[in-house]
Amino acid sequence: MTLRLRLIFLSLLIISPLMISAAPVLPADIREGLEEFRQASGVGLNLGEKHQQVLYQDAEEARLSGQADDAGRVLAGMKEGYWAAVGYLNLSTDYAKEDLNPARALVALRVALAMLEGDADSARREQLRNRLLVRAGHLAYQHGEYEKAIGFLEKVSLDSFNTPRALYLHGLALSQRSNHRAAMQSWHRAKKYPLAYPGVADAWIGVGRGYDLSGYLGQAGEAYLAANAAFESERVTLRKLAEKIRNQGAYKTLVEDARETGVDWFLADSRTLTQPRMAYLLGFIEQPVAQHAVGRVAALAAMAARLAGYQRDLDVFDSALAEQIASVERQTAYEHTEALASQAADLRGRIEGLSAEVADSTNKKRLSSLAQTLADTQDRLVDLDHRTSGRPEVLRQLHDQSLSLKSRNDDLVSAVNRLRQRAEEALNKLALDYVASRDRQMAFALDKTEQQIAHLYEYLALQNLADVDLSVDKAGEGHP
Repeated sequence: MTLRLRLIFLSLLIISPLMISAAPVLPADIREGLEEFRQASGVGLNLGEKHQQVLYQDAEEARLSGQADDAGRVLAGMKEGYWAAVGYLNLSTDYAKEDLNPARALVALRVALAMLEGDADSARREQLRNRLLVRAGHLAYQHGEYEKAIGFLEKVSLDSFNTPRALYLHGLALSQRSNHRAAMQSWHRAKKYPLAYPGVADAWIGVGRGYDLSGYLGQAGEAYLAANAAFESERVTLRKLAEKIRNQGAYKTLVEDARETGVDWFLADSRTLTQPRMAYLLGFIEQPVAQHAVGRVAALAAMAARLAGYQRDLDVFDSALAEQIASVERQTAYEHTEALASQAADLRGRIEGLSAEVADSTNKKRLSSLAQTLADTQDRLVDLDHRTSGRPEVLRQLHDQSLSLKSRNDDLVSAVNRLRQRAEEALNKLALDYVASRDRQMAFALDKTEQQIAHLYEYLALQNLADVDLSVDKAGEGHP
C-alpha cells in the first residue's frame, strides 16, 4: 500500500475515532503509515496557507502575552514559508529588547531567512528577505559586529524600499572600520533615492562627515551645504504635497496620481531614480492604520463605480421601456386582428360552399383540411389579440420596477458617497499627519547640517587664528 493510500485510510480513521478503538490490532502497513503521518506533522505538515496563518496567529498571541518559549514551540511546528518567517522576525524583535547579547535575536533572524525560502510568492519573499537582512545588519552594527553587519547588508537588493537604509548602515559599518572612502561610496548611492526613504537624509549628512573624517574640510563644507539645500527643497515639496492633499484629497494625491507617468511639480527634482510620490506612498502605507484607511476608500470608490454603472444600465432600460410603451397601439392592433379574423371566416364559408359543390372525395378532403387550417388561424389570431392587449400592462409593470430600482440605487449612491467622504476625511488627516512628521524630520536633518556647517566654520576660523599667531611668533624671533 502506498503512502497516499495509507494517509487516505488514516483520514477516515481520524474522522471516526471509534473505529480505531474497535480494532484491537492495526495491520503493519497501516501502522507504518500512521507513524509516517505523525513524523510529517511533527516537522510542520503543509496544510495550506490558511492553516499556517492560523498557527502564526497562535504564536503571536503567545508572544504578545509574554510567553516567548510557547511562541517558539508553535513556530517550530510550522511549515517553512512566509508566515513562519514573519513569526521568527517578531520573535527576534522581542529577543533584541530583552537580551544584551544579540546572539539569540540573530539566530531567530537566520531561521526566518531559512523559513522564507519556502514561500512560493517571489515578490513577497524578496520584500521580506530584504527587510530581514536590514534588520540583521542593524542589529549586528549596534553590537559592534561590523563584519557581520556588512555581510548581511551587502545581500540586500538595490530595488527595494529598504535599500537606502541598507546602504546607509553599510556605510556606517565601513566607517567604523576607518574605510571612509568606501563608506562615502555607499552614502553616495543612497543619495540617489528620494528623501522620503529611510536612511537617505542620514546618507546626505554622512557624506559630509566622511569628508570631514578624511581630512577634506573643503569638500565636507560643500557636502553639508548640498545636504542643506536638498533638505530645504524637500520641505518645499512637502508643503506642496500637504496643499495638494487639502485641495484634492490624499487618495488622489498619493494613490491615484502615483499610477500616472506624467511629469508634474512632484517630479521636479530629477536627481532621484524613483518617483518621490511613490516613495511617500510606500512610506505612508507602511503604517497598518494607513493601510486600512486606504483600503476603505478604495473599496468605497469601487462600490461607487459599480453603482454608477448600474445607474447607466437602468437609465437605458427605462428609456427603452418608455419607447416600447409609446409605440404600442392596443386599439390598432385589435382592429387589425379583428379584420383578419373576419377575412378568415369569410374564406372558411366560401371553402365550405365549394366543398358542398365538389363531388370528388379527394378534393373534399383537401378543402376540409384547408378549412381546418383557417379555423386554427382564427384561434391563433384571437390568442395574439389577447396577448397584445396585455403587453402594455406588462411593460408598465417593468417600468414601475425600473423606477423603483433607480430610486433604490440613488439611495445607495448617496449612502456610499457619504461613507466615502468620511473615509477620505479620515485618510486625509492621517496623510497630513504623516507629511507633517516627515517635515519635522527634514527640519531636524536641516538643523543637524547647519550645526555641522557652524562647527566646521568655527574650526576653520580657529585654525586660521592659530596660523596667524604662529606667523606672528615667527616674525618676532631675533628682534630685541
